[in-house]
Amino acid sequence: MAQPRPHTTVVLAMSADGKITDFRRSPARFGSGADKAHLEKQIAASDAVLIAAGTLRAYGTTLTVSHPALLENRVKDRKPVQPVHIVITHSGNLNPEIKFFQQPIKRWLLTTTAGASFWQGRSEFDKILVFETQTGKTDTAAALSYLASIDITRLAVLGGGQLVASMISLDLIDEFWLTICPLILGGATAPTPVEGQGFLSQLAPRLNLLEVSTVEQEVFLHYQVQRH
Repeated sequence: MAQPRPHTTVVLAMSADGKITDFRRSPARFGSGADKAHLEKQIAASDAVLIAAGTLRAYGTTLTVSHPALLENRVKDRKPVQPVHIVITHSGNLNPEIKFFQQPIKRWLLTTTAGASFWQGRSEFDKILVFETQTGKTDTAAALSYLASIDITRLAVLGGGQLVASMISLDLIDEFWLTICPLILGGATAPTPVEGQGFLSQLAPRLNLLEVSTVEQEVFLHYQVQRH
C-alpha cells in the first residue's frame, strides 16, 4: 500500500512551444499579471510549497501570498499566513545572501546529510529535513510521507523540470496547472516542465483534463494524473 502523502499539484507557466525558461535559464517572467495571480491563488491553497534549488537560484525569491482575500481565507481556515516554503537540493548549494532568506516566511531545507552540513547551526532555515536514498540523493517519497504525518495535506510544486520528472517517476504528482503563454522560446537545451530521461509513449503517464480557461492571450490548463 502506498504511503500517505500530501495532495501534490505542479504549477508552471510555459511558452507556446513548451519551455519554462529560455536556453540561458533566465528567470521566467513572461507570464502576465493574471498568471501571477493564478500562481498566488494556488500557493495560498497549499500548506507548503516545494521549490528545486535551481529554480530558487534563478529567481532569488519565492512568491508569497499578498492578496487580502487570500490572506483572509487562510486566517479563516486557521492556517499560518504563509505556507511553508521548502527548498529541495541534494548538494545544499545555495547562496545565503539571496533575498529569499529575508522574505517573511518559514523556510525548510529538504536535503541529504552532505547537503545539510553547511546549514546546520545557522538561522536561515527554520527546519532541516534529511531524507536520503542509498545512492546519496534526496528521498522525496520519504520526505512527502513525513510531511503528511505533520498535517501538511496540500503541496504545491513550483519546479523545476528535473524535480517534476523525478516526482512523476515516483508517482508523487496528483495534478498539473499549466499556463500556456503566447511566445516561442525554442532552444534544444531550454528546460521544459518535465525533464529527466523521459517516457516512452506507451508507458507515459496519462492525464485527465479537468478545466480549460483563457484570460486574454493565456490559456490555463488543469489536469489530473490518471491512476492505474
